[in-house]
Amino acid sequence: MPTIAILVFPGVQALDVSGPMDVFAEANRFLAPEDHYRLVVIGSERGMLCCSNGLQISAHKHYSEADESYDLVLVAGGPDLPRQPRDEALSAWLVRIAAGSARIGSICNGAFLLARAGLLEGKTVTTHWNDGPALAALFPSTVVDADRIFLRDGKLYSSAGVTAGIDLSLYLLFEDFGPELSLNVAKRLVVFMQRRGGQSQFSPYLTPYVEELSVTGQVQQYVQAHLQADLTVEALARHVTMSARNFARVFVKEAKMTPADFIEGARMDAARALLESSGEPLKTIAFSCGFRNRDHMRAVFMKRLGITAMQYRVNFSGFKNA
Repeated sequence: MPTIAILVFPGVQALDVSGPMDVFAEANRFLAPEDHYRLVVIGSERGMLCCSNGLQISAHKHYSEADESYDLVLVAGGPDLPRQPRDEALSAWLVRIAAGSARIGSICNGAFLLARAGLLEGKTVTTHWNDGPALAALFPSTVVDADRIFLRDGKLYSSAGVTAGIDLSLYLLFEDFGPELSLNVAKRLVVFMQRRGGQSQFSPYLTPYVEELSVTGQVQQYVQAHLQADLTVEALARHVTMSARNFARVFVKEAKMTPADFIEGARMDAARALLESSGEPLKTIAFSCGFRNRDHMRAVFMKRLGITAMQYRVNFSGFKNA
């Protein structure tokens, strides 16, 4: 039974706490009892803590009483956190708990607490876009990439502002139990369609995660941004200046699927997002997502989901017409 600890404090952003907690709590609906996540809220102070929105929460225990090793320790953020002084005792505890825990991470500007404890030295992290410059200026040994939704650097995980904690938590589910669980939880929380479109967001839950700067990561991002382009193995290999044979071998090794499987899945996921959120005709969606025509899209949906694209729209959106 993996145990997840979330550190909270007066003025914490409520959604930084409840978002990840709901992700892991929903995951328990799909997991066998012995695999259930155990959630522990740890307070920087005793008694009731007032969140930034006025909500009052009570931690399970004070941090001085939390001396076990955790599978994951998450530090929540809050609007005033960047301006708060360093807490020597809390920082010392974070150092100890990080050393004994399998993973540690921050939600939003909770990265400041980790940085004040010296846990971000030499690390690459993300945080709320508005706090990125301050984090980089105060802790120059830390590389801050504030354009990212979430980042992993070894056993350290960080996420951007507020709702990005949900994205990070879904990724952690993926790491622990695979894509099916993260997709099921995303749909339970109705976040899949909110993550549609733009950058690399077409397929955040169904495709394997790889390092974005790797050859495979670069190609995946290119594919998701150019679904209508020529996406043959030869064309993709040219994009990363590799031979077609070597590129295909590397892609399969890193992505655990062929380029053709990834492309087909990316196009289908893009179509799913549009079917859920727009009333565009099926032929228009098929074209915009790179399918040859409406029938080709229908065939891919039948093969991968067992239903047609039209039936998917009926099931998951308010748009009933083709």
